[in-house]
Amino acid sequence: MKYYLIAGEASGDLHASHLMAALKEEDAQAEFRFFGGEKMQAQGGTLVCHYSQLAYMGFVDVALHLRTILKGMKRCKQDILSWNPDVVILVDYPGFNLKIARFVHDNTNIPVYYYILPKIWAWKEHRIEDIRRNVNELFSILPFEVDFFERKHHYPIHYVGNPTVDEVDAFLKGNPEDEAGFRREAGLDNRPFIALLAGSRKQEIRDNLPRMIEAASIVGKEYQLVLAAAPGIDDDFYKEVQCSMDIHVVRNQTYNILRYATAALVTSGTATLEAALFRTPQVVCYYMKAGYLASFVRKLILKIPYISLVNLIADKEVVPELVAHQMTAENTRRHLLSLLPGGSAREQQLQGYELMAQRLGEPGAPKRAAQQMVQLLCH
Repeated sequence: MKYYLIAGEASGDLHASHLMAALKEEDAQAEFRFFGGEKMQAQGGTLVCHYSQLAYMGFVDVALHLRTILKGMKRCKQDILSWNPDVVILVDYPGFNLKIARFVHDNTNIPVYYYILPKIWAWKEHRIEDIRRNVNELFSILPFEVDFFERKHHYPIHYVGNPTVDEVDAFLKGNPEDEAGFRREAGLDNRPFIALLAGSRKQEIRDNLPRMIEAASIVGKEYQLVLAAAPGIDDDFYKEVQCSMDIHVVRNQTYNILRYATAALVTSGTATLEAALFRTPQVVCYYMKAGYLASFVRKLILKIPYISLVNLIADKEVVPELVAHQMTAENTRRHLLSLLPGGSAREQQLQGYELMAQRLGEPGAPKRAAQQMVQLLCH
């Protein structure tokens, strides 16, 4: 069968590539065309457009590049019509993908499947009407989405498990313990270290990293500070932001950093889930300018009690969330100290991680999704 996949950022490229590998196992005749990146390209098929040409976020960024985005969308629509696949599989990236879903529904008989769903449970809940009208099947990677879509909106979905569980599990199985080797490569000595994951965009890093460093500086010379560098952010930018502190900037080793860190300061996102799956105690930090106003607006817009996936999955506060005006060096420092060995909150957080992992389920998300997709397409 012919599969057309659309992923609009690095994480979507990763998850879509694993889904493609699983689809090939289920369907020996699988052919692929896609909007995505290098990881999808490594699975074979035709890369029509690289996600980097369309990956703009925020109102201003999107407005400045609107012509490029619209051109990419037109190209995608024409390519789907020309190739006429058996299914279009959308991966996250809702601003673009929901428009493609509408086009495919209105102009073809091609079924539309959504893998890694739009986070309409957090905001823009009205998008459920677009999904109900234009998407044939939903494949969820978050267990609480079942309740949201099925109980609240009476829209049946498939919970297939979470691909981050697969990624962490595969890493641990494929990379035997070698802390000494990691430390040597990263330029670390034998002291324990605190991991800093300050986001993937420059503004996030500017806002969060200096405050993280200030908070972590209280541990003094007992601990080293290790920053997991984001792809596309060069060392000069980190030097500019981190001031004069002695920070180890380490690239392409995020999983090893989380594996061996004593604790972590993490901006919200998939990184919070990864830290939890490595059982690394963490403080979730997300500073925003005009903090009190941002906190007020957040309460008006967001429909959820937490911002971290760990807490949303566990349905309780497992990890502390310091957002907007709450993200001060003093607050961060206090929570960090409580999570170090012997700290008052460390064991309780680790127990919360076990609850979260239990709710996520076993590895095998891409395989389960592929099996269900092929089965649906064959009937």
